Amino acid sequence: MQFDQVSVGKKANVFFDGKCVSHTVTLPNGVRKSVGVVLPSTLRFDLSTKEIMEVVDGNAFVSINGAPEQEFKAGQSWEVEKGGYFIIRAESPVHYVCHFE
Repeated sequence: MQFDQVSVGKKANVFFDGKCVSHTVTLPNGVRKSVGVVLPSTLRFDLSTKEIMEVVDGNAFVSINGAPEQEFKAGQSWEVEKGGYFIIRAESPVHYVCHFE
């Protein structure tokens, strides 16, 4: 439930008029992740890198590359390849970790 010995960016990453807010963390080995929250909304993310989205708290309803929407709960994750996209629908706040690859 935590990352130890990391570097955290001071400035938040704010997307979609504040509906998604995250902070970038860098692990000791240089691996970059973001930790954030999606507030109630429906948002589309177009990816320039492969991403694995891990739900920490809440329920996310997600369509990956136009596929039918699936529900992801705390402890579950989805993966999207570079160049793909996902649409996330949050009915309540969804706390997440984004693992960049």
